[in-house]
Amino acid sequence: MHQSRLMSILIDCAEADFERGVDFWSRALGKQTIRESDRYVSLRGRVGGDGGPIVILQRVPQEERAIHLDIETDDVAAEVARLEKLGARRKRDVSDYVVMVAPTGHAFCVIPVRRPDFPGKAARWE
Repeated sequence: MHQSRLMSILIDCAEADFERGVDFWSRALGKQTIRESDRYVSLRGRVGGDGGPIVILQRVPQEERAIHLDIETDDVAAEVARLEKLGARRKRDVSDYVVMVAPTGHAFCVIPVRRPDFPGKAARWE
């Protein structure tokens, strides 16, 4: 048995638009910005506590602009296998996480536990 949950919604912003994106999304969502690194800015505030998803802006190359989801789990291999049975496919393995593609063509990541409030709002899977 393992657990997983939607951890974050990532807004991938091109280098030239990154700071403008941080300003827009923080103001649009009414959230405070927290600079995690040169590449990542978290938006925290009214939504995201007690296990709910957080919004993260990620600096990416121009051609990779998108919005994607991160699914956080206490067993990456088990969650990847569960999602493959549902029709997702593995795109690539990256150190401790896996980039997958949903049957609809949307990319998402399956990552190990990152947030201290895990397993808040996590689903249990057999």
